[in-house]
Amino acid sequence: MTAYRRRTLTGMLYLAPAIVFVLVFTAYPFVQMVAMSFTNWSLIAPPKPVGLNNFQAALSDAPFWTSLGYTLRYTILITPILMIGGYLLALLVAPNSRLRRATRAIAFIPVVIGLGVSSLAWVWLFDPTFGLINRFLSDIGLIEKPIQFLGVSADLSTYSIIASVVWKVLGFGMILFVAAIQAIPSEVNEATMVDGATFWQRTRRVTIPLTRRTILLVTLVSVVGSLLAFDQFYIMTAGQPQNLTATSVFYVYLNSFPYLKLGYGAALSLILAVIILAVTVGQMALTRRSQA
Repeated sequence: MTAYRRRTLTGMLYLAPAIVFVLVFTAYPFVQMVAMSFTNWSLIAPPKPVGLNNFQAALSDAPFWTSLGYTLRYTILITPILMIGGYLLALLVAPNSRLRRATRAIAFIPVVIGLGVSSLAWVWLFDPTFGLINRFLSDIGLIEKPIQFLGVSADLSTYSIIASVVWKVLGFGMILFVAAIQAIPSEVNEATMVDGATFWQRTRRVTIPLTRRTILLVTLVSVVGSLLAFDQFYIMTAGQPQNLTATSVFYVYLNSFPYLKLGYGAALSLILAVIILAVTVGQMALTRRSQA
């Protein structure tokens, strides 16, 4: 066996576990979902082929498109907060000092907490009877009676969920932005300081352009994550009031399991996957254009 073939075989052996993992947990379930989308499987009766009926039903399913519109609204609201907040926080803690390193660590701690755990914690914080937020607002005299943050008003529920998600994931973008800012050669910043540029001038003319690729990456991750939002809505509002806070993934879950329409749920999942793929392709096109 030649040295080249030996290296190739060694590389394939290292890749084999990852390939098996992808085939078993990604490719096979995806193929099953595609096949399921053409049936009326309900978990109770055997699946029967229905052709494109599920997709035709989805096109006229007003609650699904309503939930998709709500998901897009949620994405549009939360993405700028995560991007701007994460970048400003990164600018604050990017220099390597003991206090700033400690601040980075503290800001990143919520990222390692599970989304389900953090959502449950915020449910308790927002509780009108025992929640610390209502207690604090009452103690400082801002409210006379407890506020129902979750499940009563769709707008207030949405803003409350956004607050919990920002606390949870802001540190993720911050860390990526810090890495990108620290990768800028020190000579560049020193040259701009010699020229008399202020901090904000350096940020606008140097830092942001040189970290554009990371900005686009974090934007893509934030948008896709928001379009796939489920855990926080399932735990904190369960779509209430009147399914006005039901995201598209939550609506897919409702049809697939509580309503026992797995075939229809699979069709909705494919439609959602196509929409997210289109967003991803568009974002990648913007990334290539920025590199040109």
